Amino acid sequence: MGLTRQYLRYEPAALFGLVASARSSVAFVALRGERGRYVAVPGCEHVFVWDTRKGEKVLILKGLKQEVSCLCPSPDGLHLAVGYEDGSIRIFNLLSGEMNITFNGHRAAVTALQYDHLGGRLVSGSKDTEVIVWDVINESGLYRLRGHKDAVTQVLFLKEKNLLVTSGKDTLVKWWDLDTQHCFKTLVGHRTEVWGMALLSKEKRLITGSADSELRVWDITYIQEVKDPDEPESKKSKGPSPGTEENTEEDETLELDEHPEERIVKCSKVGSIVREGRDRVVTLATDRMGKFLACHGTDAVLEVFAVLSEEEVQKKLEKKIKKAKKKAKQKSEEVPERSVELSLQEEIQRVTNVKASSKIKSFDLILSPKGELKIVLLLQNNIIESYNLDLSAQVPQAVRASKITIGGHRSDVRTLAFSSDNIAILSAAAESVKIWNRSTLQCIRTMDCEYALCSLFVPGDRQVIIGTKTGKLQLYDLASGSLIETLNAHDGAVWSIALSPDQRGFVTGGADKCVKFWEFELVKDESSIQKRLSMKHVRILQLDEDVLCVRYSPNQKLLAVSLLDCTVKIFYVDTLKFFLSLYGHKLPVLCMDICYDGTLIATGSADRNVKIWGLDFGDCHRSLFAHDDSVMYLQFVPKSHLFFTAGKDSKIKQWDADKFEHIQTLEGHHQEVWCLALSPSGDYVVSASHDKSLRLWERTREPLILEEEREMQREAEYEESVAKEEQPVVPGETQGETGLAGKKTIETIKAAERIMEAIELYREEMAKLKEHNAICKAAGKEVPFPVNPILRAYGNITPSAYVLEVFKKVKSSELEESLLVLPFSYVPDLLRLFNEYIHLGSDVELLCRALLFLLKIHFGQITGNHMLVTVIEDLKKTTISRVSEARDVLGFNMAGLQFLKREIEAKDEVTFFADATERFEEKRRKRKKKEKMVLAVL
Repeated sequence: MGLTRQYLRYEPAALFGLVASARSSVAFVALRGERGRYVAVPGCEHVFVWDTRKGEKVLILKGLKQEVSCLCPSPDGLHLAVGYEDGSIRIFNLLSGEMNITFNGHRAAVTALQYDHLGGRLVSGSKDTEVIVWDVINESGLYRLRGHKDAVTQVLFLKEKNLLVTSGKDTLVKWWDLDTQHCFKTLVGHRTEVWGMALLSKEKRLITGSADSELRVWDITYIQEVKDPDEPESKKSKGPSPGTEENTEEDETLELDEHPEERIVKCSKVGSIVREGRDRVVTLATDRMGKFLACHGTDAVLEVFAVLSEEEVQKKLEKKIKKAKKKAKQKSEEVPERSVELSLQEEIQRVTNVKASSKIKSFDLILSPKGELKIVLLLQNNIIESYNLDLSAQVPQAVRASKITIGGHRSDVRTLAFSSDNIAILSAAAESVKIWNRSTLQCIRTMDCEYALCSLFVPGDRQVIIGTKTGKLQLYDLASGSLIETLNAHDGAVWSIALSPDQRGFVTGGADKCVKFWEFELVKDESSIQKRLSMKHVRILQLDEDVLCVRYSPNQKLLAVSLLDCTVKIFYVDTLKFFLSLYGHKLPVLCMDICYDGTLIATGSADRNVKIWGLDFGDCHRSLFAHDDSVMYLQFVPKSHLFFTAGKDSKIKQWDADKFEHIQTLEGHHQEVWCLALSPSGDYVVSASHDKSLRLWERTREPLILEEEREMQREAEYEESVAKEEQPVVPGETQGETGLAGKKTIETIKAAERIMEAIELYREEMAKLKEHNAICKAAGKEVPFPVNPILRAYGNITPSAYVLEVFKKVKSSELEESLLVLPFSYVPDLLRLFNEYIHLGSDVELLCRALLFLLKIHFGQITGNHMLVTVIEDLKKTTISRVSEARDVLGFNMAGLQFLKREIEAKDEVTFFADATERFEEKRRKRKKKEKMVLAVL
């Protein structure tokens, strides 16, 4: 076997230049005992927690590969639920920053998350049109609710009743009864998508935001509250509870009623509040107390409304009645009290508008104990702004408290460059140039510029040159962070800039069909005695088409120029005579590079191909299909024939130009990659994307073997295909409104395989034991039994105990799905083992959950198997007795805890009153002392 070429792996080292991604929501989180100071924002696949007061990143909740699509903090403030683009949900502990729970149920991005008021349940809505309710404490899915025909936009729990309200892009608002898990009411009063929804006035009012300027307000009335008091009890009931099978005549008549859904709740439209914005509602939300409501559209204005409480409404109404009576008295008329009503605009009052510095993507509100409303805004241009609203003022005005901007650019980075010492990184966008320290990832310089398209570090790394969209060259001094000189270089955009190998000058190519040659020179500065660096135009090469990219050969003999006519022309540098034309691309060549020894040139085009050419004769060595979209940037690794390409398909790929092989793919960016830069040493790659992030990749010492890489790629493709397969169906169940919460993933298949392997080991060991006992009986003496190495590794446990260990290791959220893919041939053994475990009283809750699920999905086969009749009978007895024992223990513990709670409360009250008495005595002593002093003075 011949020697294989060894490559070194590049690994992701850091993500920087990103304040917040605009794809998800922003949320206030309680951290270090403070509310209203820390905010959680999405940062591509991670979640960043920022301190708005100091403008510092205090915590990073690390994700995997998928982008964050939704955030929701828990009511206790200790956890944060994060929804991702692939439909998974992870719950993080904010104290430790670690991930506690993972839920997999949705097939598309999670669009809405909401905890119930105790934090025990979490509901999620997704682009796959389904709603899933999760049990956070048991770490499992409860049920899936189907009904929407398009993406779900908002989900809300009703605290008082076990109800759920969901809205979707299908123009519907649906009401779900969680006791019976069905949709009992659908609001159809919207003509377009329902984008947002909020509950007001102690959940007696619902407000919805749509694609127009109206916020529709609905009154919620619970039917039990408005029923006739003389009505018999049988008709008051909502119908049979989920556990009962009885159906009385009264219930049936209610079901046949004209509006059967109005047995639970009645929802009637009371009016609309008109927003100032004319476009669709993007976010509509209230603060935690429900006192303030805010919404925004696709513009930069947040509209804030105050919602009056019942007491305030009553006071206002009394005042209005008094006024009306006074008016009527003057006209000698009588005013009935019922005719005086408050308008909707008086109950929900406009407070103020908050004007942000850019388009708002999301917001959150919190009412501080001081009575100040704190607002945090996540903006489209990589900024977090926080505002304070003083509500005690006559005309409340929002005052900007902080603005987090330093950590990134306002627009997409279009050019990157490394300094010659590998330490500094330059990034330039439409509004600024930033210099970053590679090791600390801190921004050390920010300089305003025009729309930058290309850049380079001047030899010596003290100055940088930027080529702009307007055709200018801007020279900056890094020490002072100031613009030294601006030259009008081209009549169109400066698309490319390349430093000459002798480092005495550079060449630029522009949209004005010119290639211009420049030299560095020192000129006298008018303001100081010292000379400063300048740029001098020395030569020009006029061409027939726009120039897209220019590159020098390392020996400075040749110049490669990419043109808009899809060709690359090679010229001699000294005479500017034409040498070669490289043609073959179907679309313009956007990027190219020449390797260190000047033998090869690689060109990347908008036709998604990379072509490798010889520079001696201009022959095409190989054409590679590189990306699924345009190839945006290409650069050779210094002192090698390996090169990197960046594409609009969000991937960065490494290639071997000698063997024409794809080496590895660097996945991390979520949108188009615009540019990349390699450090002069070749140890670092930095890339910039449309997702506003800059990513640093580091070359490790780990060798990369291509066969292994291909195998891993095939495995990943298989796992992806398994997840996309049809979900297993529960026998006897129809595809109705409800379903199982989980979904089939590679993890659930692996868990089922582990259970199967454990049962097979149990069978083998039992057979061996029988054989061993027979041998011992025949020999008439004890023969040592060989212990299985797996069981020895677990501490010489029995085979049945090993099956239980494996079973306990299956994640709670994956248990049902793992049992669903388990073949029935393993179920009889599992039932016998369950009987044994429950009899011993170990893990009763887990085993009962698994047992009931297995009975549900394999009911026909279990009841039809005579061998299992005795097992099921035994299970019935042991399960009932063990569950009642567990319930008794739980009841006893609850009673004990309540007793302790009462004891502590009683002690606290005593100490509270004792403290109050002491304080009162202290005040009295001070007052007497003061009086004595006054008398003494008199």
